[in-house]
Amino acid sequence: MGSALSLSLWAETTPDDWTPRAPLDGDTEADVAIVGAGYTGLWTAHYLAEADPSLRIIVVEAEVAGFGASGRNGGWCSALFPASLASLARMAGRTAALRQHAAMRETVDEVARVAAAEGIDAQLAKGGTVVLARSPAQWTRAQRAVEAARAWGRDVDDLALLDADAAAGRLRATRTLGATYTPDCAALHPGRLVRGLAEAVERRGVRIVERTPATAIEPGLVRTTRGIVRAPYVVRATEGFTPRLTGARRAVAPVYSLVVASESLPAATWDEIGLAHRETFSDHRHLVIYGQRTSDDRLVFGGRGAPYHFGSRVEPAFDRDPGVFARLHATLLDLFPVLRGARFTHAWGGPLGIPRDWCASVGLDRATGLAWAGGYVGDGVSTTNLAGRTLRDLLLGHETALTSLPWVDHRSRPWEPEPLRWLGINAGLRAMTLADAEEALTRRPSVVARAVAPLLG
Repeated sequence: MGSALSLSLWAETTPDDWTPRAPLDGDTEADVAIVGAGYTGLWTAHYLAEADPSLRIIVVEAEVAGFGASGRNGGWCSALFPASLASLARMAGRTAALRQHAAMRETVDEVARVAAAEGIDAQLAKGGTVVLARSPAQWTRAQRAVEAARAWGRDVDDLALLDADAAAGRLRATRTLGATYTPDCAALHPGRLVRGLAEAVERRGVRIVERTPATAIEPGLVRTTRGIVRAPYVVRATEGFTPRLTGARRAVAPVYSLVVASESLPAATWDEIGLAHRETFSDHRHLVIYGQRTSDDRLVFGGRGAPYHFGSRVEPAFDRDPGVFARLHATLLDLFPVLRGARFTHAWGGPLGIPRDWCASVGLDRATGLAWAGGYVGDGVSTTNLAGRTLRDLLLGHETALTSLPWVDHRSRPWEPEPLRWLGINAGLRAMTLADAEEALTRRPSVVARAVAPLLG
């Protein structure tokens, strides 16, 4: 793995040095075994230990807590859920879809509440998200997004349409025609959050074993390279690394998202850019981008575009792609020419878990004791918290408002076998790039994007 501190800016700027905890030292038993010490596993452990301190809970981690997406993401804690309201309504009806959305909105504040209660300085600021429209086609999409929100009964306090002047009041980028804005997002330091959570669950008596790769999850046990963990309940919380488990290669596709970060920028630069309330930001292009202003005035900016690797491979070499980093930097200069000459000090990446229907899920098979959560498609900083609370209720046998949400016990179909998986995913990524180029030429919504949309969930 190399030094954990080299994983990202976030790893470098957490208070601890990421020294690995002790590995598993032979076979053991527990009441609940959780595989994966990222947000999903740690939130689940936190809420279970809080609800029932007598539970013997063990978290099994292949590397160190926060090694995966939880310690490498863009730092958006948002109400975004990867499946649309329309998709959720097709699964479970309009009312259930709106309950899922309401639960996501509440989750943003719940993350902040727990961080404060546990003394975790996650450098959190709830400034919302501004999504710019920088072309006529993007402005059309922004207007349609707000029209759709109103049709669902979502008012201006949920999603607002901003004209060019109002958008510039939050973020001053080139060629801005307007924007959408939601208050339901907090910028935070993901490394501080995940490392703080690991310490918090240990204080509650949870055992975390690191440098202990799980090789298989079976009813009643977890097989690892260092012994077997037996437990009546086993939780799979492995997200983009799930394909490494025996029999799970097609459960999710690990698709890479890459990030760059600037040096701390002077006040004069921020006066030209904006983000005075640390709003997170994006625009209405097809190929996803995302950014935030950190508490120490860096600009962190990421996006998709790195290729999917044949056979769902996940390798450290894939975390860095000079070509993608160069495109991210060029996109930033196009957005904010004032950054020309600014030094970019960090660049990193990692895999996201994408289910075949783009719908995250959480569930428990009571017949086997096997539970799972994941498939967040990059919207996991908050969704993992909702998953942890939902798994708590499922594992304790409580029927609650959370256990009746439409994503509970949803099962996505497996991805196609190779080479179809490789061809399809990379064609989809390429299509989104082509769709943005098409709109730059035609100034109208992309025909390519409309054709590909049904294939992308």
